[in-house]
Amino acid sequence: MEDSSAVHWHPTAAYLYVLHLDGPALAWEYLRRNPEYRFAWQHHRHRPQHDAQRWGLRLLEDPARDAREAHPDWFPDPASVVQVYPDAGPTDDALLFQLWHIPGRKQLMHDGKRLMLTTQLVDRKLRMAISPALEDGMAYAYAVRAGRQLRERWRAIEADLAMLDADSAHHSAIATDRPGRTAMLHMRTLQALDGTLAGASQRGVAEVLFGITAVAERWHDDSDLRAQVRRLIRRGQTFMGGGYRHLLQPGSTSQGR
Repeated sequence: MEDSSAVHWHPTAAYLYVLHLDGPALAWEYLRRNPEYRFAWQHHRHRPQHDAQRWGLRLLEDPARDAREAHPDWFPDPASVVQVYPDAGPTDDALLFQLWHIPGRKQLMHDGKRLMLTTQLVDRKLRMAISPALEDGMAYAYAVRAGRQLRERWRAIEADLAMLDADSAHHSAIATDRPGRTAMLHMRTLQALDGTLAGASQRGVAEVLFGITAVAERWHDDSDLRAQVRRLIRRGQTFMGGGYRHLLQPGSTSQGR
């Protein structure tokens, strides 16, 4: 039976932010709902490195913080992370690294080896792993992990890097992506997962997602609506149970335009 006090998952408007999340941010949304992860956080929050790699993290992150506030330090780095190093042979027109001139809302975190910078501008999020050898005012270079997926990795960060080179006067004019079907599917999946975790029945989940009238008309043993709700719940449980790691890879999610 659903806990009558656990109706936080009912308003669809509360999930609209999910429509503009990238792969690593979506991965966090699924992981933070995992009851075992939440248990690990409760017992090891004062030792955030303890058992973190079991979850694909360098440090445990507070599951109460959603992807708008939390920027987990994944291990290994997702494809969207840009590595930044001093330029060993800078040219006369080389750009100089100026941390506080980088546009957007910034969050800094040090994992003991390097500085991790996450900056968000409109609905774009750029993650940078900054070498400890790089100082403010030095010429710098980007590094992307080599391998068979090099092209996909570069595409994953190319549009985000462009915002660093754009004139700051034009930042406010950056257009947001129109959410695609994949983004809509993740939003509904997370809402269905929350309903299940709160103790709602499949029919109860369907009534919140599709409306009481639709359920009254279309809910029966072999109905498409019932099968759709089952798929949403199963999909959410799969991502929550470890499938979220696939969202850290290049091309793992598409926002649509």
